[in-house]
Amino acid sequence: MKIVVLDGYTANPGDLSWEALDALGTLTVHDRTAEAEIVPRARGAEIVLTNKTVLSRDVIAALPGLKCICVLATGYNVVDVAAAKEHGVVVCNVPEYSTPNVAQAVFALLLELTNRTGHHDRTVHEGRWAACDDFCYWDGDLVELAGLTLGIVGYGRIGAAVARIGAAFGMQILAHRRSNAGTVEGGEHAALDRVFRESDVVSLHCPLTPDTKDLVNAARLATMKRTAFLINTARGTLVNESDLAAALDAGTIAGAGLDVLTVEPPPASNPLLTAKNCVITPHIAWATRNARRRLIEVTAANVQAFLAGQPRNVVA
Repeated sequence: MKIVVLDGYTANPGDLSWEALDALGTLTVHDRTAEAEIVPRARGAEIVLTNKTVLSRDVIAALPGLKCICVLATGYNVVDVAAAKEHGVVVCNVPEYSTPNVAQAVFALLLELTNRTGHHDRTVHEGRWAACDDFCYWDGDLVELAGLTLGIVGYGRIGAAVARIGAAFGMQILAHRRSNAGTVEGGEHAALDRVFRESDVVSLHCPLTPDTKDLVNAARLATMKRTAFLINTARGTLVNESDLAAALDAGTIAGAGLDVLTVEPPPASNPLLTAKNCVITPHIAWATRNARRRLIEVTAANVQAFLAGQPRNVVA
């Protein structure tokens, strides 16, 4: 059984092992694969693993021996799942592996916006505290989270984890999801417009679909409080970046914390790179070593289950 990993570096830059996968077949791991290299590298492989390398309809059609695609992630929009189904190719993902890490990152971004820890650290190292006449100073408003409303768009596993942490900070929880089934721990369901209108913090945790592309746009930003913060650790394309940059520069909202962008890495022309009060991290919410270890372990279990004729975590 030939197994090819097209872009293994971000999951395992060398601090983890591929041993569990290597034991299941003849394994070839590529750090990165350019578009033109996908078919030559994957040709003859029954199982292909991808993280962000796009497996389009044309690519899948050009690989007649392909039987299974394992996505080294939870989101699987990099795979044309309709084409995979048409060609009888099973597609599996890895749910839940990064839930605590992404929830943690949400509050890392939020606390940077509200406490400005990194900013103040930089000013101290620049000598501003040493030159201060008082025992302390603060550069910009410091914001208390207790009593604020946290709006969660997409109340799945990660959204629920974020809600629990928010509640521990004393925040009130509003959650929106496509189905109002079930309960919201420590909070309540709310319509999408209400979440944006009433929340002091809006955190995005919904999948990228045709309906959610540009979910956050100029019109929706205009409904938010001027003191509100937007957090996005889901998918960059949920947000219209030009509209968000304009809203930040105009003071329509108070700030944004982003771990994902529409194009990654971003071009220098991305307006968010120069927007006011915009904290950006390089898509690392998922990337602790513990999470990456779980990612590889679950992927190996997905491959093993497929080989046993009982595929799991199937999305197509």
